[in-house]
Amino acid sequence: MTRPPVTANKELGQHFLVDENILRVIERLAELDASDTVLEIGPGLGVLTAFLAERVALVHAVELDTTLEPALRERLAAYANVRLLFADALQVDLAAFDPPAAKLVANLPYNVATPLVVESLDGIPSLDRWCVMVQREVADRFFATPGTKAYGAVSVLLQLETERTGFHPVSREVFRPRPNVDSALVAFRRRRLPARFPELKALVQGAFAHRRKTVPNSLELAGTASRPEAAAALAAIGRPPETRAEALAPDEFPTLLEALA
Repeated sequence: MTRPPVTANKELGQHFLVDENILRVIERLAELDASDTVLEIGPGLGVLTAFLAERVALVHAVELDTTLEPALRERLAAYANVRLLFADALQVDLAAFDPPAAKLVANLPYNVATPLVVESLDGIPSLDRWCVMVQREVADRFFATPGTKAYGAVSVLLQLETERTGFHPVSREVFRPRPNVDSALVAFRRRRLPARFPELKALVQGAFAHRRKTVPNSLELAGTASRPEAAAALAAIGRPPETRAEALAPDEFPTLLEALA
């Protein structure tokens, strides 16, 4: 019996990887090793999953769309080193996987790529390397510089904890259906987990919550700190009270947090 073709779910941001030539780029940027345990989120039709399974020790693959299960299990039936879980990756304790994953290698669903990456920073402490396919706009945002339009909370958090090790623009033709936006592979590795990271994350997100407002006003509106407290903390790090979050370098945020304390 011929299985009907699988249709991508636009609501889930699905764009299936179909060009296997890009897999060699992923292999290089992810620095895959035979001893690796890899986490893949959004395996889709299993093209990348099978490629990973042939090169690493174990793949934890997490897929939200249960309609893909028959085709995905059929594609991966020959690989005993793939553990397939159908669940929402944002609702699963990915840090509890045994053995824990040291690398996240994935063609991430467009609509959840940013929260998945940000939550993985402290949510999966075993990770030390990421190689993810995301929208080009998102990839640019990850390592944007202060003062640019792309610079935001995700830029600060990633740059505080990681360093970029690779970047590769990706043609729209490697996906089906063909997306209406450009994509890119971006690779980065962990440098350190800053002290008091949950508080730091709240501070950064609060500071950028209202981009057009000053840091004191934005933090007060976000409920992170009062305007006088935030203004005093800015003064302590040598910044005027009218400073906006986009003007602060990533390394200034931990200092600002200490000043607030």
